[in-house]
Amino acid sequence: MPEFLIIRHGQSQADLEDRYEGRADFPLTAEGRAQAAQLARWLATHYRPDAIYASPLIRAAETAQIIATQVHVPIHLEPDLMEWNNGVLAGLLREEADRKYPTPAEPRKLHESVPGGETDIEFRARAASVWSRLEHQTPESQRIAIVAHGGIISQLFHCFMNLPFQTGFWLMTGDTGVHLWKIKGATRWLIFSNSLIHLRQEAPNVGLQNP
Repeated sequence: MPEFLIIRHGQSQADLEDRYEGRADFPLTAEGRAQAAQLARWLATHYRPDAIYASPLIRAAETAQIIATQVHVPIHLEPDLMEWNNGVLAGLLREEADRKYPTPAEPRKLHESVPGGETDIEFRARAASVWSRLEHQTPESQRIAIVAHGGIISQLFHCFMNLPFQTGFWLMTGDTGVHLWKIKGATRWLIFSNSLIHLRQEAPNVGLQNP
């Protein structure tokens, strides 16, 4: 059965500065690179992938490159794995964003977006498209790694589990947190979720950020 290692990038500069990230292209911090290196060594020993698909945003692409260097497999940059397009919020300090673009009293409708961003409908459709391609092109005997971001990982999980569009469910993933999913016919196997064992510490809340 095909296996999918779903990986969130390491700590980024935006995490330290308490900024909205989304499509803002911040690099990893020194700590983020160290996290990725620890993950890479763990994967090489326990769950070596056959290929890596990564978001082209720097924080994910750099994490993927650190892994690829350790496990010696190719990286395929996939634009549809980029984080939710949060438009005018991208890169703003959270305090600044809340002042300039306060959350509306009524939640945005599924067809509405922040200025310059993408709607929930567009986000889910993008996730469904990339997941369908990866699911159906991965051979039965292969394990691929997907290196991406918290928001898109949650959307991919909805697609993997065939969940309805509106669930109110968010799959949390820490910095370099790893999920392992398997597929056999119509059966979905969730082997583990948000593993941080490679960081060698109890850290259930490391890097848990909204996009």
